Amino acid sequence: MTTDAAQIRIKPRTRKAWTPSQIVLTLLGVSVSAVFLAPLAWALFTSLKSETEAVEVPPHWLPKEWTGQAWKALFQTGNITDWFVNSLVVSVCVTTIVLTVSALAGYGFARTDFRGKNVLMGVVMAGLMISPAVLGVPLFTTVQQMGMVDTYWGVILPQCAPAAMVYILYKFFQGIPKELEEAAFIDGAGRWRVFFTIVVPLARPSLAAVGIFTFIASWNNFLWPYMVTNNPDLMTMPNGIATVMNSYGIQWAQLMAGGLMAGLPLIVVFVFFQRQIVAGVAHTGLAGQ
Repeated sequence: MTTDAAQIRIKPRTRKAWTPSQIVLTLLGVSVSAVFLAPLAWALFTSLKSETEAVEVPPHWLPKEWTGQAWKALFQTGNITDWFVNSLVVSVCVTTIVLTVSALAGYGFARTDFRGKNVLMGVVMAGLMISPAVLGVPLFTTVQQMGMVDTYWGVILPQCAPAAMVYILYKFFQGIPKELEEAAFIDGAGRWRVFFTIVVPLARPSLAAVGIFTFIASWNNFLWPYMVTNNPDLMTMPNGIATVMNSYGIQWAQLMAGGLMAGLPLIVVFVFFQRQIVAGVAHTGLAGQ
């Protein structure tokens, strides 16, 4: 055994030379990545400058004197912890409600027949053609009449009308074989049991994508929280960062530091859940639309 093993020659693994197409694609990918990373690098370097150096003309990338003054001032003068918690509470609640409503509505449209189904589906699709900015005034009037101005529910509930998410899950549920549900019905399972034990587990990729997209949209939402909140203690991250200024105007170094803090959770979401995002989009049935 040892003699035979000694006679075996291990061939060194040779690395294949890159083809011209691979080189071009790699250079293109590096260029696109640099374009997307440049704003983050600029924000980071600016946040490490003094306020005087941040507004110098012409601007320069690297700080002449590295300082964390902007970060210290942001935590000392701003309620950034409260802003972060408010954004987290609002985004998690909106995501939970949207997932529940979208899953139930999408499954109902895909698998049940009832009077007025096509009309209701048309109303949902019409919601995709209306800009949220157009609904700002009537939504604010409704929230004001219900006494929910300057409350969490006033910020959360108007963001829970997910026409696009209902459509995404509706298309996915249509692709699930009916034979799976029919076999469960024959075994005595009811509609709710079929939904929670068969349909929902199969829809995990799409539900993950819908949840991630909803969380990101709610976290970045500036207009509606700005309209419905006057209390500084209820501000979300985008609204709070917009108030970072003093009698001399906008504090650019602090603004960049706050922007990086606001974007950090979204970067973490993309890094750790990028597979779920790709898998969810691939399973929504939208590829051929």
